[in-house]
Amino acid sequence: MKKPDQRYVGIHKDQLGGMTDTGKIIRDAWVFGLIPESETCEGWLAAGIEELWRKVDAEWEKYGFRVGALPEDLRQRYLRIQEAAVQRARAAGWDPELGDDD
Repeated sequence: MKKPDQRYVGIHKDQLGGMTDTGKIIRDAWVFGLIPESETCEGWLAAGIEELWRKVDAEWEKYGFRVGALPEDLRQRYLRIQEAAVQRARAAGWDPELGDDD
């Protein structure tokens, strides 16, 4: 019997308060306007997340994968989104000082 494809829980329900690789892809997709900030990707299959990662990677490549190289509007959006993510993750118990195995 085939197992149903596993679906993503959504960035706001993700472990570590969304401070995961998938969470980073989603936040960066918000920055670049690839998906609206209201899109949590809840229910997405891995293939959809992987396709989003490809698009995010292509956007970052334009700027040498450097926040400092982003145009001012994108840099400000990036900083706003990251700050909100850190606050939300800390409220959910995430500690940036602890490693994955702590």
